[in-house]
Amino acid sequence: MKIPFYPMAKAPALHLSRAWDIPESEVTLEDVYLNRRKFLEGMGHAGLAVMAGWLLPATARAQTSGRDLITSESLTGGFNNFYEFTPDKARVRQLAKQLPLEGWSIHIKGLVQQPRVVDVADLIRKFAQEERVYRLRCVETWSAVIPWTGFPLRKLIELAQPLSQARFVKFTTFINPNIAPGQKDRFWEPWPYVEGLSLAEAMHDLSFMATGMYGHSLNPQNGAPIRLVVPWKYGFKSIKSIVAMEFTREAPRIFWQDMSPLEYDFEANVVPQVPYARWHQTVETRLGENRTVATLLYNGYADQVASLYK
Repeated sequence: MKIPFYPMAKAPALHLSRAWDIPESEVTLEDVYLNRRKFLEGMGHAGLAVMAGWLLPATARAQTSGRDLITSESLTGGFNNFYEFTPDKARVRQLAKQLPLEGWSIHIKGLVQQPRVVDVADLIRKFAQEERVYRLRCVETWSAVIPWTGFPLRKLIELAQPLSQARFVKFTTFINPNIAPGQKDRFWEPWPYVEGLSLAEAMHDLSFMATGMYGHSLNPQNGAPIRLVVPWKYGFKSIKSIVAMEFTREAPRIFWQDMSPLEYDFEANVVPQVPYARWHQTVETRLGENRTVATLLYNGYADQVASLYK
């Protein structure tokens, strides 16, 4: 069952232009745009006013023609890495339908004022939902451009009230081998899947908690009902189906560091000049296309995030 979107209970804040804003007419395919409008109209005037921004970095504006058109949902919904279910990208969509989504909550713990459990449906009601178009770059050298709906991660962090000692945020996904057959495979231990960001990265305005895509709730195979999207890092950092956030003093060990410590690191920033894992990273192939294009520094978000790493 999919978690529904809810109209905002309070008046939305004024949408202000940001450095990576881009006119939706430059990136939006007509059918996606019309579906989006139908979806927003169903939310009422408050939803229309809040969800006004389709976002891409300013550095991408000259490259939107032919490069940054939104990737078809038929591709992004049918080509997924979600090893909890299977390493077979084409089978994830079918197997992930077993994931029970109703009543999903996130446990907030660690170095916070008060540990708590927050309901995802309540978060959707509480935080004005924004719409953002982000690039996604997989370490396997394929890429996509996806319209997400959700809210900035910093809003959830502010709700959590981390203590001054907190320097990192650890994210954990579900563990349930009865519905996720991949978690029965001991080769892929240690489960559950864990990811992390520095608190500075997590508080950056680009870091996003996605609750929807293409104008509807998240598909199970894409990380329903709530996932992280960090567009300047390789896709494995954008953990799916989050059940816990823990604030820590030290950097958490992430899943792929434990699986292959010589190939994967904690930062996992898209830096094309640096070979990563088993793939060269200078070029990428957009889903549904036969041609390759040059990979951009920080996936095209260098103007916004490079200062984090000086």
